[in-house]
Amino acid sequence: MPAKIYTDKDADLGVLKKKTLAVIGFGSQGHAHALNLKDSGMKVIIGLYAKSKSRKVAEEYGFEVLDTDEAVKKADVIFIACPDTKIAAIYEKDIAPHLTKGKTLLFSHGFAIHFKTVTPPKEVNVIMVAPKGPGHIVRRQFVEGKGVPSLIAVHQNPGKDAKKIALAWAKGIGGTRAGVFETDFKEETETDLFGEQTVLCGGVSQLITAAYETLVEAGYQPEMAYFECLHELKLTVDLINESGISGMRFSISETAEYGDLTTGPKIVDASVKKRMKAALKNIQSGKFAKEWIQENETGQKNFKALRKAGEEHPIEKVGKRLRGLMPWLKKRDIKGAQAAYH
Repeated sequence: MPAKIYTDKDADLGVLKKKTLAVIGFGSQGHAHALNLKDSGMKVIIGLYAKSKSRKVAEEYGFEVLDTDEAVKKADVIFIACPDTKIAAIYEKDIAPHLTKGKTLLFSHGFAIHFKTVTPPKEVNVIMVAPKGPGHIVRRQFVEGKGVPSLIAVHQNPGKDAKKIALAWAKGIGGTRAGVFETDFKEETETDLFGEQTVLCGGVSQLITAAYETLVEAGYQPEMAYFECLHELKLTVDLINESGISGMRFSISETAEYGDLTTGPKIVDASVKKRMKAALKNIQSGKFAKEWIQENETGQKNFKALRKAGEEHPIEKVGKRLRGLMPWLKKRDIKGAQAAYH
């Protein structure tokens, strides 16, 4: 049986009308949820640590900004919009002491609950509302009268109203405009990490880089390699996004389609799927989570070194120059925009 898709008619914003909603953190997801809920007529407050640079930004948007512990005390629903590896410390210090019966704890990713870096008391609701897109897209789509498909999950439901609250929150941020699917914390966490690592981020970036290097090492111009292996990827992904893989194949030339069908399986072959299964096993067993938590506890040395190496790859220099020659491309300082919310 196909999964039920919840839409606007299945959610009641009235469930949240008399509640105070606290958004802890004002980063990518935090600012989007807060602004969308505010525009939906909800009472939203922001919880931040005393010296957070985001306090001024949130205040300029017209929010009441409180220290995290004070926001938790005042709120009925508390959305923890903080990085996965920082949630545990913030939870222990400023959230846990003020969680009382009747409150609802909300997450946009299952990491902290599934890997037990936090263990909420049994008398509070624990739910998830996870838009399947970055915060700036969640906000942009909402402003345009649209929405981003979202997931909801219920981990604890002592108040017997957890699902209604999750659906109302999803409606408040625009999720029910696009469609909301129900999952659980385990499934969301493990599939999310797997998708990021093997396809959406890790797989795609490594495939692009390896193909670029192959052409350049064979003597082709770096600019040609960039266009063929990176720039045109968006056109293909857009086709897949709109009409599936078969729809994409229908839209390209037969030469491209034949190369796709005959060479693709030789590049991403059974050995790749074998390593994907190993990656999934590392996620399911908690090995990846432990490694990532330890990396943060020891100063992110390896993470920062890997990030720096990626930023210094020749494809980044060539790409920056070529994008500067493309007036039709919308220029966005993603790093600068995100820094403003941290």
